[in-house]
Amino acid sequence: MNSIQTLFLTKKFGDITAVDNLTLEVKKNTIFGLVGPDGAGKTTTMRMLCSLLTPDSGTAQIGGYDILTDSNEIKKHIGYMPQKFSLYGDLTVLENLEFYSEVYQVPKNESKEKIDYLLKFSNLTKHSYKLADQLSGGMKQKLALSCNLIHTPEYLLLDEPTIGVDPVARREFWKILFDLRNQGTTIFVSTPYMDEAERCDEIGLMNKGKIIKKDKPANIISDFENHILCVCSDDNQAARTLIEEEEYVLDAYLMGEELHIAAESLEPIDMLKKNLEVNGFAVTINEIAPSLEDVFVNIIKSEK
Repeated sequence: MNSIQTLFLTKKFGDITAVDNLTLEVKKNTIFGLVGPDGAGKTTTMRMLCSLLTPDSGTAQIGGYDILTDSNEIKKHIGYMPQKFSLYGDLTVLENLEFYSEVYQVPKNESKEKIDYLLKFSNLTKHSYKLADQLSGGMKQKLALSCNLIHTPEYLLLDEPTIGVDPVARREFWKILFDLRNQGTTIFVSTPYMDEAERCDEIGLMNKGKIIKKDKPANIISDFENHILCVCSDDNQAARTLIEEEEYVLDAYLMGEELHIAAESLEPIDMLKKNLEVNGFAVTINEIAPSLEDVFVNIIKSEK
């Protein structure tokens, strides 16, 4: 059963088409990742799904409810965490949860038990007395998520929830998401981080308002037909400038401390190594298994 569906969903801002005829299906009780660069259309898609933004054409459904005709009903069944969720910095963790419990009209006889559960679930119990402004970035995100869970939504929509959060806090946040998925929540999350995308059950690679690839992360990687060569040299930036001029190089880009090259075959290895050494580079070149980030970079490049 598909819990989230879009059909030819389109939104324009002047001459810019932010979301372009988006047709998408998300399975129930899964984590679906919308992955793409800034400006790809992720936030606009998310806001339309939450009935916060009206599409120019097309429509979408969440749990069988139409975003155009059933917006009030949809809001009862979703939790939405935008990039800048509004916590009240002068309220404590506990007071924020109590406030959102009232906003979502959680019955008073259920509220305390629910808040206690969420504090424990998010490892915030011992921080419940702290003002929200005193929390670390990771704790703020966990509190924001807890506020969105106070009414037990079936669907959770998260717009780049771990931006600016340290790696340890990101892992803790995703552990919570896995637990929620296992409890039956359907999660629609946008992220620019490829390591997070690989944790999703299914992802949609988005660029210029369109989904250009949708599948399980492992399948998207295995479908990649080109070879990735890893170059380690004493000056990767200069090596990249030289390598990009070679006709057999499809793409060359820096990945951390490495230089990655996309090529149709392994034949260029010897030529590349010789060319770099002739130009004074100390270099090693090896084929490596492509990562999701390698695949995404090359797909985006081919779309230009």
